[in-house]
Amino acid sequence: MKTSLIALAFAVVSFNAGAADIANGANLAKAKACASCHGADFNKPIDPSYPKLAGQHPDYLAHALIAYKRGSGANGRNNPIMAGQVAALSDKDIADIAAYLGSLPGSMATGHR
Repeated sequence: MKTSLIALAFAVVSFNAGAADIANGANLAKAKACASCHGADFNKPIDPSYPKLAGQHPDYLAHALIAYKRGSGANGRNNPIMAGQVAALSDKDIADIAAYLGSLPGSMATGHR
């Protein structure tokens, strides 16, 4: 258990070590046609079951994309469309996309006033 926690800590540190490139994230999101499902502004998905991505926390977005890469395995997310979208993405690509989407103005309410 201790070894697993240490490995996880190093993975998180190494994932966040490089600065994210928002412009590259925008290019990747365009190339992957993310807006075709999540909406042109990433606030109005074409289906209500699809998440709004704009303004979401980048670390959450990166975690979700990595989970789609894992698929139905441990700590994974099983969605064939998203699995295909993220299959070829590097950790840096994921960080860049997450930073881009997180930088956009979002319409999600946090419940805090």
